[in-house]
Formats: sequence, C-alpha cells, structure tokens
Amino acid sequence: MADMDVSQSQISNEMANLDVKTRLGANEGKPQFVLKTPKGTRDYNPKQMAIREKVFNTIINSFKRHGAETIDTPVFELKETLTGKYGEDSKLIYDLKDQGGELLSMRYDLTVPFARYLAMNKITNIKRYHIAKVYRRDNPAMTRGRYREFYQCDFDVAGQYDAMIPDAECLKIIHEILSELQLGEFLIKVNDRRILDGMFEVCGVPADKFRTICSTVDKMDKMAWVDVKNEMVAEKGLAPEAADKIGEYVQLNGNSELIDRLLEDDKLSANKVALEGLKDMKQLFVYLKLFGVEEKIVFDLSLARGLDYYTGVIYEAVLVQTQADRETKQNDSSESVGVGSVAGGGRYDDLVGMFDPKGRKVPCVGFSVGIERIFSIMEQIVEASDQKVRTTETQVFVATAQKHLLEERMKLLAELWRSGIKAEIMYKKNPKLLNQLQYCEEAGIPLVAIIGEQELKDGVVKLRVVSTRDEINVARANLTEEIAKRTCQS
Repeated sequence: MADMDVSQSQISNEMANLDVKTRLGANEGKPQFVLKTPKGTRDYNPKQMAIREKVFNTIINSFKRHGAETIDTPVFELKETLTGKYGEDSKLIYDLKDQGGELLSMRYDLTVPFARYLAMNKITNIKRYHIAKVYRRDNPAMTRGRYREFYQCDFDVAGQYDAMIPDAECLKIIHEILSELQLGEFLIKVNDRRILDGMFEVCGVPADKFRTICSTVDKMDKMAWVDVKNEMVAEKGLAPEAADKIGEYVQLNGNSELIDRLLEDDKLSANKVALEGLKDMKQLFVYLKLFGVEEKIVFDLSLARGLDYYTGVIYEAVLVQTQADRETKQNDSSESVGVGSVAGGGRYDDLVGMFDPKGRKVPCVGFSVGIERIFSIMEQIVEASDQKVRTTETQVFVATAQKHLLEERMKLLAELWRSGIKAEIMYKKNPKLLNQLQYCEEAGIPLVAIIGEQELKDGVVKLRVVSTRDEINVARANLTEEIAKRTCQS
C-alpha cells in the first residue's frame, strides 16, 4: 500500500513538472506571459489613433469655439469624494487596495472631480472642458464601444446665470459635434428631473422611492414598458396603480406642443416642482429654435438618466442610423456597431454644495461625449469605405538616387525642420530610390524632395508629387515655401 502511495506521489510530481515545462516552453526557466490586455481594455494601433485624434480635434475645436478653458484632475480620488454620488451605479466604482494611508477610488466620471475642484478652490464661475480617462467595473461590450477604461470628453458651465441660456448652448455644442463628425442621423432627447419628480408625486410614488423609480424609468430605451413596470412593482415595491399612471406619462414624447399639453394637464401643472420644470423647458425650446437646432431635439418623458446628482434639465444624444449602418447595409455578414447613446448630461446645481464646508452651491450644467462609442462607429465607417488613413503628418520625404549623399540629405532635412516643415529620411546610408518612393506611397507622404550631384551644383531640389509623379526643380531657397503651399500648411 505504501509502495502504491509512493508510486502515485511520483506520478503526480512528474505530471506537475511536465506542466511547468509545457508552460515554460523550450527556454526552460524563462517565464512565459499571457499576452493580452485586461478585460474591458484595448490597445490602439497607429491607424486607430489617427482616427481617434481626428475625433478629439473636432470635439476640442468645438469646445474652444464656445470659449471653454481646460483643467485636469487626478485619476484617483478619495473614496469618500465619489461615494454616494452615482446611485445604483456606485457598485461600478473601482476601489484601490488600502496601502496603509488614504482610502482611494479610481474616478468614475469627470463631473464629481470637477465639483470637488470647484469647492476646493472656491471657484464660482468657469466654462471648462476636460478630456481624460475614467474607470468603471462594468460588463464590457467591446463591439458596442463599452469598456472598463475609457475617455470622457466633458464640457460644463459653472455659475449663476439666467435660466436655460447655458443649457441651450450645451445642446447646441452636442448638435455641432455630432453634425461635424457625420456619424449619421441623430436625435437629442431632453427632459427635466423636476418634471419627473413632479410626475412621480402626482402618480403616487413615495418620496423615498423617487430615485430608485427614476433608475428604472431610465431603462425604457432598453426594455419594453411591461418589463419596466414589472421591475417597479415586483422589485421596487411600487403600487401597480402608481406604475400605470407613470406609464401614461413616460410613453409620451414630442416637441414644444407636448410641453403646452402638459402645462394644461390639471394634475401636473398643479405640482409646483413640475410646473417650474415645464416653464423652463418651454423657454429652452425658444432658445433652441434661435440656435437653429430645434429639429433634432425631442422632449421625451421617459428620459431619466440614472445618476443621483441631476437637479434640472437632462439630455441624451442617440444615433438613429449611423453612417456605418448605411455603408454596410448590403453586406449581411458585416456586424454593425449598435451604440445608442453617444452623449449625455444635464444640470446639477447641488453637487458642489456637497463638498463645500458651508454648503455653498454653485449651479452647474454640462455634458459628456461618449468618445469610445463614437470612435467605434468612425472605425467601422473607415473599414466599410476602404478609405486610406494617414498615420503620420509628414509633408515631404528627402530622398536621393545616388550613393554617398547621406550628409547632404541630413543637411536638407535640418533646414526643413528649422522652417517648421514635417519631413523625414530613410535610415540608410545608400537607400535605393525605388524603396524610398514606395515608402512614400505606402505612408501617404505627398511630396519627395530629391537631391543628387547635379541638383547640389545647381542649387535646386527636384520636388516630386507622389500621386501624379510630376517633377519640378525648385530653388533651394524657395523649397520651404513651395512645400507649404502644396501641402496647404504654413
């Protein structure tokens, strides 16, 4: 029996050693790593980064056009700063391991850190944008642009201003960005937390259930009304008759005419909170018409936005049909990116006061652009259209057809760099001209500056247009100006 045990033990040891050798591979003793990105994250190759940079530039240019300045905050905050600000989504916050000091969490969004920044620095007026990464312990859906680490692009106006003026500008900026990116047809849904709260009150929802019922209403874009009602009644403990009354309202959507109808609703207009919200919503639509964006705005009573800190107008931009959908419509095998919401935000007048020692409030309104979802669509549009994406901004490539001219190439390269021209050479002493020209075609470099013994003697550079293969001699003194003119850059 003992022999049997020894034998079994030896077999187990041999199996363990074999497993180690298998994992180590041929280089015994050298560890092998699992080469993958963590769940809910991704790498970006140069082509993807070029598309991404174009999207960022469009968004930043719009923010700057509207007079915004930028800030930055730490990627992690004190845990107490983030706790209790996100309602049911608080469970998605990443807590950092206690290192024997402060209890910290990764930032969930850029809004709460912004409110902390305002309170800490006693700032009462600012129009700011902030582009940075945030972290959520969510179930990732990579094809839908849903990640655990992702960028947010936020725009916010803080300060005491007349009702709905900055709110209207926020909606105008969202309209501007989505129009310029040409993602496809979109709508911007708007509602008001005061209208929702007033509606809940007249429908018989207990005050302590407002926020949890609000979170359920927010699921109406993903669930049928019957399922939403079931969650309210079965899971949240709401009376069925109250849920039915809510259903009569939250299935309504329209424009300024719907606002007028609700203002004539005896129950809703008799509620002070709802009436304030409806009057402001009416004013908002007046400003949206002046900004020329009213046709893309829908007043939707089902829009709730689950975050606890919203106090007034709320909004969400959704794609109706993406450009990528249209590009790939005829190809049944292609999988389009189903994205839904691509931007959202609202008014949060009480959040800064939560951090201020004296409870001083700084009214705020703003929004966040869902950059990862937009990027997923842009990437698909490029793939569907087979368009070439340049990954560099090189304007000219310095080349030669003759040997022993590396020093001359480097001298010309230095001249171009000093003049602000984006230029490069091949890192070989005597490269073949064909290889240099092929590199330019593959990289999308528009011009080649070719020098040889004769060009150096004549004080000229042969400038070749890669796309047409046309060549002209340009005086060396005029080369920078000619390159700038031909590449539309100064």
